[in-house]
Amino acid sequence: MFRGFAVQFFEFSAIRRPARQPCARLLRSRLRRPFPKRRNRATASIQRIHPFLWFDGRAEEAARFYVEVFGGDSAVTNVLRIPVGPAAGKVLVDFRLDGVPFTAVDGGPVFTFTPAISLVVACETQAEIDRYWDRLSDGGRGDLCGWVHDRFGVSWQVLPAKLNEWATAAPEPVMESFMEMTKIDLERLRRLAGAD
Repeated sequence: MFRGFAVQFFEFSAIRRPARQPCARLLRSRLRRPFPKRRNRATASIQRIHPFLWFDGRAEEAARFYVEVFGGDSAVTNVLRIPVGPAAGKVLVDFRLDGVPFTAVDGGPVFTFTPAISLVVACETQAEIDRYWDRLSDGGRGDLCGWVHDRFGVSWQVLPAKLNEWATAAPEPVMESFMEMTKIDLERLRRLAGAD
């Protein structure tokens, strides 16, 4: 499966992989840009793991939408327009959501998103849940247990930050109630857990 992905990505972006050259080094040398870095207050360090999202022609649109939804420490940091080959005119977009680096690519229709992978939005208040739920589901759809499938097909879970703590304190009532909800009712779960 990965071999097929790599072959199609490299063919699509007109990048040919030289023998025995690791993919990471190849991308750094050919695209002339470092992998995204996350700044730590104490020291600058590389964010070793970050999401890479494959879109069919809507990568830049999606990145700008997410930056607008999350605000704060969110920004589109780089848009690389691929100049040659079958991917000419397509983009590779680096962006940041709430300080976390992401990359999006216009990779074509080869792959699509599924709920097998989702992004979790941990919320402290009901107002945050309402805001993220409403914005992310606009043009998409909500689902059980706080799941949202946005207009681009990406799956999100908009959840209370303390859900695991509350589920540990009162497993049955919290989880029974949680599994019946679409948009999460934070106060109801907090009461069921007996939390302050």
